[in-house]
Amino acid sequence: MTRTAPEIATTPRPTEPEADVHRLEVTHVFGDAYAVNVRGHQLLVDQPVEAGGKDTAPTPVELFAASLATCVAFYAGRYLQRHGLNSTGLGVRTEFTMATDRPARVASIRLVLVPPPALSPQRHAAMLAVASHCTIHNTLHETPEIGIELEQ
Repeated sequence: MTRTAPEIATTPRPTEPEADVHRLEVTHVFGDAYAVNVRGHQLLVDQPVEAGGKDTAPTPVELFAASLATCVAFYAGRYLQRHGLNSTGLGVRTEFTMATDRPARVASIRLVLVPPPALSPQRHAAMLAVASHCTIHNTLHETPEIGIELEQ
């Protein structure tokens, strides 16, 4: 009697959807200033004078905090839009602190979501819940893989 290897039934694995890759490019402008090109839009970053820059634009860290704040505002705005509510007066106030130890990083961020004056208090918690799940906030809680390479 000859033994043969048992047959293993394989189920084809579903193919993972191809990642939606978003690209941007950063180029040096002058001194500590850099241009960020995103889908044909250009942003500038610089450093304050006291840090050696010319203070021609926000710092990268300020843009980081602004990214979170605008994401929260966007999600809150979409909540209002979905419910047919007016977004006039909607805003987000943000402050952040830097860590005093190494590595250099943001230590804390505080965001205050300012609801439109016409929004009923009964809707505040729901809007806050939606805004708290914006993409940037989620990304900070579920940190992405980050790779920094040197072009050869």
